[in-house]
Amino acid sequence: MEIKYTIQGLFIYLTIAFYLLALIANLLRLRKIAQVLYLLGFITAVASFGYRWYHVRHVPMQNLFEVFLCLGMIYPVSLFCRHILHVGGESADMLIGAVVLFPAGFIFNASPQKLPPALQSWLFTPHVAVYVLSYIFMAKAAFHAVLRLAGSNPRAGENLLPPEEATYRMICVGFPLLTLGLVLGSVWGKRAWGDYWGWDPKELWSLASWLVYVGYLHFRYMFGKKHPRINSIWVIAGIIVIVVTLLWVNLSRFFPGMHNYGAAM
Repeated sequence: MEIKYTIQGLFIYLTIAFYLLALIANLLRLRKIAQVLYLLGFITAVASFGYRWYHVRHVPMQNLFEVFLCLGMIYPVSLFCRHILHVGGESADMLIGAVVLFPAGFIFNASPQKLPPALQSWLFTPHVAVYVLSYIFMAKAAFHAVLRLAGSNPRAGENLLPPEEATYRMICVGFPLLTLGLVLGSVWGKRAWGDYWGWDPKELWSLASWLVYVGYLHFRYMFGKKHPRINSIWVIAGIIVIVVTLLWVNLSRFFPGMHNYGAAM
């Protein structure tokens, strides 16, 4: 663990602080203050991402440090979920935002890296971006799955969906993004390495995470009304597989492959 005494580090730590203060204010039911702090955190996260972009001279999604910077810009997803999907959980979003920025601020190496030839493709940005967005939705879905297992429900008058339905709605948004990421990666593989599928460990775990959610959607359609708790357990298993795909496959020596350039430490 290492503190980054840089402008980049300052942006990251400010964002984490704003998110945590927003979380505390929200838990104390100081909603307007919480929303202002949450917005300030997002603005700082965007500034951090923009500064990184200027510093490295390419879209900052090359390695885990940059991907986690991107994951920290969660505020628009919160707005979309509340106002379009009628799904709450802003406190969880604030916590998720702080948690995903912790590795960027204290663990991953922020040294600029030369963009490998394989990443010098127009598919680089959309492929990574849709995966990042899908992971945020799946993380929120897992949080609501935990709420469902805990028996929690929205407060009366909030016009928000109960946890099980909220989980399903977010997966209905996240799953197409996950699918698009898989398809874009396959097309990118064909252009970069001459084949749509290379049986790389990262590709296999990406497929595994996709199949988990295929299983969830099928199970929920067939048996979900009789076994809602199993629906929630399935979604929690899905986010565990995503964590393996995002972190362990990149960082573990057990999974050497073409995607290990993402593991900047």
